[in-house]
Amino acid sequence: MTLPPSISTPRLLRLFKLIFYPIDYLEDYHEKYGDIFCFGQSETPFVYVSHPQGIQDILTKDKNYFRTGIRGGFLSTLLGDNSLLFLQGERHQRERKLLTPPFHGERLQSYAELIYTITDEVSEKLEINQRFNVRAIMQDITLQVILKAVFGLTQGERYQQLKDLLKSWLSFFDSPANAIIIFFSFLQKDWGDWSPWGRFLQIKSQIDNLIYTEIYERRQQENYIGNDILTVLMLARDEAGHPMSDQELHDELITLLIAGHETTASSLTWALYWIHYCPEVEEKLRWHFSTLDENTDLLNVVKLPYLDAVCSETLRIYPVIVTAFLRILETPLELMGYQFKPGTVFAPAIYLVHHREDIYPNSKEFRPERFLEKQFLPYEYFPFGGGSRRCIGMELAKMEMKIVLFTLLSKYQFKLSSSRPLKPVRRGLTIAPPSSFKMIMTQKLAHK
Repeated sequence: MTLPPSISTPRLLRLFKLIFYPIDYLEDYHEKYGDIFCFGQSETPFVYVSHPQGIQDILTKDKNYFRTGIRGGFLSTLLGDNSLLFLQGERHQRERKLLTPPFHGERLQSYAELIYTITDEVSEKLEINQRFNVRAIMQDITLQVILKAVFGLTQGERYQQLKDLLKSWLSFFDSPANAIIIFFSFLQKDWGDWSPWGRFLQIKSQIDNLIYTEIYERRQQENYIGNDILTVLMLARDEAGHPMSDQELHDELITLLIAGHETTASSLTWALYWIHYCPEVEEKLRWHFSTLDENTDLLNVVKLPYLDAVCSETLRIYPVIVTAFLRILETPLELMGYQFKPGTVFAPAIYLVHHREDIYPNSKEFRPERFLEKQFLPYEYFPFGGGSRRCIGMELAKMEMKIVLFTLLSKYQFKLSSSRPLKPVRRGLTIAPPSSFKMIMTQKLAHK
């Protein structure tokens, strides 16, 4: 059996670099070992793949060759074992069918006005010539959007409790140092309120109680009314006519709440940075906005090609998730000239593919025109993952990015508070702009 080049760096040193310098971690090993390399000396190593052909082979074979949901560890504690991320085979297909309707068609479009209104309300807090924390604003917007889209909650004690608790919960991983707890299981010990993991579990318990109470109260209603995702899921039935259980609803709602606002907040923060770091991009984007009728429908905004290209380039240059879902091999496989045994773990490296110079010349340059000049294949550009595990909320996230950016740039002029390039840092399991990143609102514009 022939395996790819294997990295011999001691595990502790590798983990340190992965946690504190995740981009350098990927780039340095790729530069030294090429498009496929692995960790571990066993016959079933952990393999990074960044060649388009290898990615295509993995994504097209994932249903038959791979197990793609990995239960246990930190993610199971965070989301629950019934999360779509961990399900396999027929169970995964069933759950995905039940979850898909709220994220497509008219239901998806019904969230457009909600996103605009929330962005408008949150941005009213900004003051002229005052610095503001970009991520805080973006998180406020995306958290409100997902709470209102998922639960239909717009006000009240439960809404405020959920909002405050989710903010506190996710703040545990707002820096690389705090993220250490994710990678070292021996730190995940509940020693009461004074221990980080104890506080994390305590907040989780409070969130769980609120969600189960909401589900219980909805169950008591004779008729489910509303366009929110919880209502849609409670009405959904599989092919056998069975509804989702309370546990299934809870775990999917937690997954949507966390994945649906954390990642989008990071992407929006990057987008606002790049638009103002590259003045020509801001100028072009504002020109395209100026061509719209004053009373234009928000769905016409979403269709603007240059705005779409700006969002696509944002997701390309620093994808929030640097690898797609891990694939665990279940049958012998030959890939890129190497032979692998069942048990081998594959990580399709999104970030490395997005920075291949043969696909994206001058890949470090933010250039939205790439996406107007060429249509990239799904194994050349896949910020939301691919195959059967592609993010179910992809279209909602893209629509939200576009409407938020349009709303902010239609209302205000901004500038960066520093000309220094912004570098990505670890935020939990994701890669994000530094939480300290600030901008300045310099002028209010006439409302569109």
